[in-house]
Amino acid sequence: MEICSKFILYGTDGCHLCDEARDMVDMVLSSQNSPIDYAYIDIIADDQLLDLYGESIPVIQAIQSNRQLCWPFDGLKLFEFLKEL
Repeated sequence: MEICSKFILYGTDGCHLCDEARDMVDMVLSSQNSPIDYAYIDIIADDQLLDLYGESIPVIQAIQSNRQLCWPFDGLKLFEFLKEL
């Protein structure tokens, strides 16, 4: 799978924290008029991702650096993470 984005948000459907993180990402990106694009990947269909992130989602991973921001994070931490992309 080729991902043409700056970062990945790992989560799963039905996870209220994942929904909150997704809303926060969208809000931070729109408030900055950011051209940054991201991919959302549901870990439930991939056993390897489920093993890696099953207890720590939502997780944001920068594509180029592989840096990760794991929950819990707030808007300020997210903004700081995203401005380094």
